[in-house]
Amino acid sequence: MVAQNGKDLLIKMDMTGSGLFETVAGLRATRVSFNAESVDVTSLESQGGWRELLAGAGVKSASISGSGVFRDEDSDERARQIFFDGETPDFQVIIPNFGVVEGPFQITSVEYAGSHDGEATYELALASAGVLSFTAI
Repeated sequence: MVAQNGKDLLIKMDMTGSGLFETVAGLRATRVSFNAESVDVTSLESQGGWRELLAGAGVKSASISGSGVFRDEDSDERARQIFFDGETPDFQVIIPNFGVVEGPFQITSVEYAGSHDGEATYELALASAGVLSFTAI
């Protein structure tokens, strides 16, 4: 696999609730993380004393984070609305040469920063809020 351009990892949000996805503007850095909790079923009868995990059990989750500068008034306003209203709209995460992850996410954190001689910046964190789908590219 060849190296991928970081700018090709995109986070898109449903702008209207009808499947109209737009890239969250101004992001300079993004990260996506997938997790699956395990369920330990080890007992005194476990062969050789090795830990045993229950297949197919546990909680799956995904988290997304990004940071950047505000550039697009519509997506900035929509992100703030989602946070303050506690909505869980669909988002898409485009992972280059891998696939598209889509499903509901909740914005769990929005942070703003800026210095008097620089641009205003923000950081955004999202947590999965339901079933996610994956489509290979």
